[in-house]
Amino acid sequence: MTGTTSRRDFLKYGSGVIGASMLPFLKALPARAAGGDVLVAVTGQTINSLDLHRTGTNRASYQVAVNCYDRLVSFGTKEAPGGGLSYDYSVIEPELAESWTISDDGLTMTFKIKPEAKFWDGTKVTAADVKWSFDRAVSVGGFPTVQMKAGGLIAPEQFEAVDDETFVIHLERPSKLSLPDLAVPVPFVINSKVAMANATAEDPWAMEYLHKTPAGSGAFKVAKWAPGEQLVYERNDDWAGGPLPGPKRVILREVPSPATRRALIERGDVQLSFDIPNKDAAELADKVTVYSTPIENCMHVVGLNTTFEPFQDPDVRKAIAYAIPYEDIFQTAAYGRGAPLWGGSTEIDDIAWPRKSPYYTDMDMARSHLEKSAFAKGFDVPFSISLSLADWMEPTALLIQESLAGLGITSEIEKIPGANWRTAALVEKRLPLHLENFGGWLNTPDYYFFWAYQKGHLFNSSNYENPEIEALVDETLHMSMEDPQYMPNIKRMFAIAFEDLPRIPLWQPALNVAANGAEGYEFWFHRQLDIRPLKGA
Repeated sequence: MTGTTSRRDFLKYGSGVIGASMLPFLKALPARAAGGDVLVAVTGQTINSLDLHRTGTNRASYQVAVNCYDRLVSFGTKEAPGGGLSYDYSVIEPELAESWTISDDGLTMTFKIKPEAKFWDGTKVTAADVKWSFDRAVSVGGFPTVQMKAGGLIAPEQFEAVDDETFVIHLERPSKLSLPDLAVPVPFVINSKVAMANATAEDPWAMEYLHKTPAGSGAFKVAKWAPGEQLVYERNDDWAGGPLPGPKRVILREVPSPATRRALIERGDVQLSFDIPNKDAAELADKVTVYSTPIENCMHVVGLNTTFEPFQDPDVRKAIAYAIPYEDIFQTAAYGRGAPLWGGSTEIDDIAWPRKSPYYTDMDMARSHLEKSAFAKGFDVPFSISLSLADWMEPTALLIQESLAGLGITSEIEKIPGANWRTAALVEKRLPLHLENFGGWLNTPDYYFFWAYQKGHLFNSSNYENPEIEALVDETLHMSMEDPQYMPNIKRMFAIAFEDLPRIPLWQPALNVAANGAEGYEFWFHRQLDIRPLKGA
């Protein structure tokens, strides 16, 4: 603890929210080191794996791929709306690759690996490591493989290690997404020699080993990982991927209680509090530095699972859309932060996304649609939320629950632990009525639809399937935005989405981060903490 704060004072300040599980945290917090050698951050999220490619790895764990591994390229940096920094989707910069070329026909991408790039064990990063890593990403299945597919990266045969420092990608067709897709967290480069030494016939990609033991070349190593408690990063002084980070060590503590995280950042006992609730962002803004960055290509939504019989009826889906108390939710759960996504025009005259749906709060319209359905008298349905996202999900669910009761729809709120949420909502897709949020990493509307509206894809938590959407996304995903068919295709996708309503938009959220003694925070589309640019104030 910094200053003269005693444990007794701290417990009192935390209003009794700190239990026995927090005691190791109090002992582990270092005094603020001279020169900013140690930086302490807190998050309410739980990191459940150190390997993004592993099935069931949750979103909080993506940051390990960002901070501990390198990619061939990265996005640039720009000033963020509302202050601070943000990634720049329009600029591609070197990370492991010192240069690259793309053939005139757009089908061959050739990368030159930085000759000075080394893994943590001192061995040279080679094109063979890049190929093994890409082969792994397109072969393990699930989210990583589908993400690679979005950029036209489908099969190991597309990847060629010409020599130690030359890596080539052969594309089946040119795509606007191929190069940006190399800058997202998924195609990270693994020390293939270490991984293969710990692989088995049953586990050829060393999933079990890399789950707990990263093997990268990134800016930070993992010094310690205690799931549910903390992740300790240690700087890699030989990093060749970018400027050497300021702190030698970054301690990321998992603190479930928002009240405790707020107390810590207000008192200056930690330097950064990541992804804070909207309420805290509004109330802390005049006490510490608060960054609230709109999340591009992202929406908070109500998910209606089409495997649940009532939600197979379009009138039931529309009844729910008209019953949602949007403004009350926006003020109560979002504290007015972000952008409303209801009450839009029925005319679709541009391809801006996210965009407002044409639905609004109208209980008479809701009753009218429900009366036209086979469920006019209502029905019972569980309403699922994630405990790790309870700051916005719980007040939203309570307000929707109350409104649906007016239609005879009884919904009991089911609170699912954050560590289990991804499996229940996205992998198994077994939640009939739920809240969800998805932000597309590649900033085009067709990319959002690829993930959230195509059959079987991870963020299609509604189990939605529409043959026309399937065809439109497949046709549009790799199409140039200058193609004369691009805009009509996107507009048609929007029209179908608002008519079929497997997902009901609520609002476009902002990512809130509080800093008190830290500088250099940069917002990223993946909504996880990039510790590489941070430094002490």
